[in-house]
Formats: sequence, C-alpha cells, structure tokens
Amino acid sequence: MKEFDIKKGWYGKIEGEQLPKIMEDVFGNVAEEDCAFVSKFGVLARIEAKILSKTVIAIDTVNAEGTFNDEMILDSKRALNKFMEQATGFDAKARMKREQKKAKEGKI
Repeated sequence: MKEFDIKKGWYGKIEGEQLPKIMEDVFGNVAEEDCAFVSKFGVLARIEAKILSKTVIAIDTVNAEGTFNDEMILDSKRALNKFMEQATGFDAKARMKREQKKAKEGKI
C-alpha cells in the first residue's frame, strides 16, 4: 500500500462513513474488508483505501489482467485521480510535488 498525505483540515470530509460514500460515488461500488474499503472499476480489479491517521491514507490498486482499449484505461485513471483528490484534498500535481519533496528529504 502506498501512503498519501491528507490535506490539513480535510480529515473531517472523509472520516466515518464519508470515505466509503466517496468510493461509492466515484466507482459505483464499495465493500468493507479488515478495516479497509475495497472497490473495483474498469481496468482496476481492486482499489483498497484505509485511513491510517488524520494526516495519512493508504491506497493500493491492482490492475485487472487482459487487454483493454485506451478509453477504458483513461476512464479508470480519471476515476482513480478523482477519488484520490476527494480522499486527500490534493490534486495529482500537488500529490506528486509532496512525494518529490519527501524523496528529496529522504523520508521515503
């Protein structure tokens, strides 16, 4: 699982039943397994999200096997980015910058 920072003050938007509701809205399905929320969408056979603290969320994805057309791949990537933005409060560019900063500081 890869850990992502949650924007300061954003935790209130995902705590309790709000994170599975976001997954349901974006992916159309959600289930709870071992304190984590699991879904699937398009080329993503499994999307697992687990809140670790008020500042960190862990998200793991597993790709489905087989061949897929470009549109299906792009739709899956867009949906995942939409979910991650709603779950972390950061868009893809901000998440990338935070990861680069952590790498530069030797924190990952």
